[in-house]
Amino acid sequence: MDTIILNKGKDKAAWQLHPWVFSGAIATVEGTPKNGDVVAVVNTNREFIAYGVYNNGSRVAVRLLEWHPDRIPDENWWRLRIQKAVQARAHLFVDGFNTTARLIFAEADFIPGLIADRYGDYISIQVHAAGVEQVKDIVIDELNKLLQPKGIYERSDLKSREHEGLVDTNGLLSGSMPPEFVDIIENGIHYQVNIIEGQKSGFYCDQRENRLLTAQYVKDKKVLDCFCYSGGFTLNALKMGAAAVTSVDSSALAIETLHKNIVRNNFDVTKLTAIQSDVNKQLRAFGEQEEKFDLIILDPPKYAPSRSALDRASRAYKDLNRRGMMLLNSGGLLATFSCSGAMDIDTFKQVLAWAALDAGKEIQFIRQFTQPEDHPVRASFPEGEYLKGLLCRII
Repeated sequence: MDTIILNKGKDKAAWQLHPWVFSGAIATVEGTPKNGDVVAVVNTNREFIAYGVYNNGSRVAVRLLEWHPDRIPDENWWRLRIQKAVQARAHLFVDGFNTTARLIFAEADFIPGLIADRYGDYISIQVHAAGVEQVKDIVIDELNKLLQPKGIYERSDLKSREHEGLVDTNGLLSGSMPPEFVDIIENGIHYQVNIIEGQKSGFYCDQRENRLLTAQYVKDKKVLDCFCYSGGFTLNALKMGAAAVTSVDSSALAIETLHKNIVRNNFDVTKLTAIQSDVNKQLRAFGEQEEKFDLIILDPPKYAPSRSALDRASRAYKDLNRRGMMLLNSGGLLATFSCSGAMDIDTFKQVLAWAALDAGKEIQFIRQFTQPEDHPVRASFPEGEYLKGLLCRII
């Protein structure tokens, strides 16, 4: 096995079980490992630290897998990791209540570079790293053995693949092609999910618990759901007795899918106003029309993909939330989220405080949201904690 020797003083994170070794931490590469090959990582005294997968074209030059010298990452190792990840989520699938969840969450499950989501009878995967690309056949075979899905579809059209020297790959990997819309159930609500063309891997199952929590506050309320996608928060609000829901998204496919989901669940379509529009533009329009709401949900895309983008993203989050706060009635609620890993919860609170000040409002934080258990956070990899949210009351 080829060996990676780390610079003196640059091995601390690896000893502490952090899964990333950056290229600047490497002193010497012994051998000629190809991208995706398993390598041994040692310190300057040649003491074993871990096994990982190598990529000389990526800033993360080694993604560490295993810290026990006797457990070499061979085919059986990969299969056991997949089994552990899938078995840990087995209790989340309840017939008639929930048929979707994340099965594998990359570094959190010791399988860096792999995302796998279950949507009813189908599985959607995303491969971010060359190491997983090397063992993709093993991954597919093991998922088939464990879950017997009707089909496994790949949605590896990710910017991160470019840094790994990988081209975009979309297509069927095994079984039958998913239909245009796959029927899933989340929180007892049916959704039509487009695995082939939908956002991310088809759906945002990381908001499952937050949708249910937010819906506790909607009865007889006028609700605005921004960046609604296929209606996760909207449908929960209608189920829990909202008086009216206005849903906004820039995607025509999202609005089309939302309408399908309303019909699929036999919800009262007269309570829904669905608008295809840029959210910031629409918030400005609502302000000019002097519209007011009792509860507003802001679930925007990732504004800060890296720490270098945090200042710019903070300004965008502040402006978005300021506009939302100005549309709320006194005593109204704002459920606001950030899926930017670079934005920690304390910074997010500060951004909201600035937004409230600019809006001339005073707010209370009454609930904190996070990602659900199928998106766990490894203690040694805090970067895996990306989703955070706050429920704010206008006072």
